[in-house]
Amino acid sequence: MDFIDELRQFSTRVSKVKDAIATEEATKNALILPFFQLLGYDIFNPLEFVPEFTADVGTKQGEKVDYAIVIDGEPVILIEAKWCGEPLDNDKHTSQLFRYFSATAAKFGILTNGINYRFFTDLNQANKMDLKPFLGFDVLDVHENIISELKRFAKKTLDLEAAFGAASELKYMGKIKDLLNTMRTEPSDSIAMYIMSEVYEGKRTQKAVDEFRPIIKRGFIQYINDAISETLKSAIKGQSDASKGNSEPIPTPTTENDAIEESETLITFEEIEAFAIVKSILRDMVDVDRLAYRHAKQYLAILFDDNKNKRVCRFWFSGNQKFITTPDENKKSVRHDISSLNDIYKYADFLREVCGRYL
Repeated sequence: MDFIDELRQFSTRVSKVKDAIATEEATKNALILPFFQLLGYDIFNPLEFVPEFTADVGTKQGEKVDYAIVIDGEPVILIEAKWCGEPLDNDKHTSQLFRYFSATAAKFGILTNGINYRFFTDLNQANKMDLKPFLGFDVLDVHENIISELKRFAKKTLDLEAAFGAASELKYMGKIKDLLNTMRTEPSDSIAMYIMSEVYEGKRTQKAVDEFRPIIKRGFIQYINDAISETLKSAIKGQSDASKGNSEPIPTPTTENDAIEESETLITFEEIEAFAIVKSILRDMVDVDRLAYRHAKQYLAILFDDNKNKRVCRFWFSGNQKFITTPDENKKSVRHDISSLNDIYKYADFLREVCGRYL
């Protein structure tokens, strides 16, 4: 059974039992421990999954976080648990996890009531947990686009560096989504003024801005509806073509020296994770801030210093085929087939060799 099927099965179980749970302890046993067991952890091994982990804070001794996931004797993920009927919006809960995080060497913190999971790290300042989560997950509302993010924290695929690299992307993607939602529902004066500067020829007085704001809202809604309609048409056409046997394979590139035809298609979570893996591979030989990506129609290009002539690799994730290409010394493409993102690590030497040419 695939991970997403197991997660959906677990979601169904949670929805049936949650109303019968009245305490924090029952929440831990019925909801939280089974969830981390689903992620592959041995919840009965105190060397791996430690209950009541001591996290002394300053002069306060004996402070304990509910659980800690430990690697080589060091806590890497702290888990603070609450009763499933208790909302997580209380700042007191976040502050509690914040104190524990600062007192340990953990890289991630998870606040959960067994239904909602909020993932935190220290993007803003090292060893100081951000007050806002970079990722949220609702067990009762499982979406496919969140699966790759949860898998990142599973025992078999746990990669702290890759997870931290992707956390930054997720943080800003969340902020962009919030901004776009604000623009759609209630565009501010500054947003309205900007849009009017691009399309409105009259004088931008406050009265004009107030009158134009509903037009902006309707424009966003119309754009979204049109985009959805086009997506559905493309999907229907794709299914029709596939049924006729006309689906075309991804072309294998022969050179890495061609121009990047950038696309407006949004980067996927899978591509974000792949980019994070590349950064984790190259982290010990280059400042990862020098690595950038550009999105094309059929692939994602990873560039050194955001220079299209300094290509580290390309990810080809369209359709059912997955592979990456790296340029050799003559800019010829070398293809590396992969069955999962973890296979990228198999080609670490190729990535390091390419990056070394640009240093």
